[in-house]
Amino acid sequence: MGRKGITENNILAQLEDFRTGFPFLKIEAAAGINHGIMVPEESERKQLIERWNEYKAQGKKIVKFVPASGAASRMFKDMFAFLSADADVPSTEFEKTFFNSMERFAFYDALDAECRKNEGRGISQLLANGNYKAVVANMLEEKGLGYGRLPKGMLLFHSYPEGARTPMEEHLVEGALYAGSRGEVNVHFTVSHEHLAYFEQKVAEKRDQLEQKYGMKYNISFSVQKPSTDTIAVNPDNTLFRNEDGTLLFRPGGHGALIQNLNDIDADIIFIKNIDNVVPDRLKAETVEYKQLLAGVLVTLQKQAFKYLEMMENEKYNRLQINDIADFVEQKLFCKKQDLELLSDEQLATYLKKKLNRPMRVCGVVKNVGEPGGGPFLVHNTDGTVSLQILESSQIDKNNKEYLKMFAEGTHFNPVDLVCATKDYKGNTFNLPDFIDKSTGFISSKSKNGKELKALELPGLWNGAMSRWNTVFVEVPLSTFNPVKTVNDLLREQHQ
Repeated sequence: MGRKGITENNILAQLEDFRTGFPFLKIEAAAGINHGIMVPEESERKQLIERWNEYKAQGKKIVKFVPASGAASRMFKDMFAFLSADADVPSTEFEKTFFNSMERFAFYDALDAECRKNEGRGISQLLANGNYKAVVANMLEEKGLGYGRLPKGMLLFHSYPEGARTPMEEHLVEGALYAGSRGEVNVHFTVSHEHLAYFEQKVAEKRDQLEQKYGMKYNISFSVQKPSTDTIAVNPDNTLFRNEDGTLLFRPGGHGALIQNLNDIDADIIFIKNIDNVVPDRLKAETVEYKQLLAGVLVTLQKQAFKYLEMMENEKYNRLQINDIADFVEQKLFCKKQDLELLSDEQLATYLKKKLNRPMRVCGVVKNVGEPGGGPFLVHNTDGTVSLQILESSQIDKNNKEYLKMFAEGTHFNPVDLVCATKDYKGNTFNLPDFIDKSTGFISSKSKNGKELKALELPGLWNGAMSRWNTVFVEVPLSTFNPVKTVNDLLREQHQ
């Protein structure tokens, strides 16, 4: 425990969470167009992008933050199953699609070279001879590309005349297109400890080439999930789960642990986007436009919030002005509280200061087309307010038919497309853990060595870990959301 930085009090608190569980959230409604989700008109979009470019010109520090710790193994679940199956030829639709479209994968040439080296034959010959498993083995195993153990960020996703690119490289390119400021681009990747060397090697290979192409200096940094964010595992009866050697079992606390990594970033504006949500250059224009748009919304709202906070600090306001601030909090930041008119000027100002002086995020949301993911909702908070939150299905009471209906009929979902402001109006960095709603954790059922266990996941990075931020939702086109969950997703037109 000491080596991890986990205290006895941490463990006792986690054991209490296992015993008591986590409360479900009280939901007001699903957010929708003109009901918590903004859809700027074309003229407004241009204005917001101009505001972002003006902000960048001030020399502010901008960082692109990419959660990239995920291994690619889940992408290849179907191909692992094929490799271990009794049958030697493809039988499922997934397998047939994979083999019939092999030449369209960006990693085809690299895999073909591995097959020639290890099998003495290229992919086409191996397939012609019915040796399908040799091709898959060279893709997944150590003797070949090793994709079964590599991080998703290190796979070849997209083909270009000058050579295929990994998602990490695509994020570096994106960074230059919307997050560069005064000739520099700051990109931070959160990676797993065992994958760090792969990322560092790829950066060493590609940095000079990218700097020459985009005329910018790249400042690329990495962090790993902190051991202190691991959580204790328990047996189904909530007693401590022990490994075969008698030691306690700790597990990673989920992506919510990354709020600690985000807290270490010193920046005025931080873009957050998952590692696998990238497109080739020919489709980047719309992604870049809407990233700038989200950032423009953020800096516009932040500027107004800072102005109001300075006014209240100097106590240079009257009731009319304080009412204007209350309207801003309710109508622009979508944070509502009943009976504000019953508060005195002093009480209202105290309430408004607290609501304005906290981290702010603008989240892109896309129309719901059945993809799994959290959705935008209006949620009741413990202080009597209702505000915008991103909810996962695990946070919703499955016995509440009204809530299930809201979740099922929600018009939008969250593709993890965030722009964040983490400094206050005096330029001080917020301590982000102060804004976590610790009651939004999640308990899941897992197993180890055939033994059942219960695992504790921390409040999710864009869910409970940010629930006490000011949150604004903006609709973005579905074309900006192109995740890769299975290897065959790389065959979609958006990745070709």
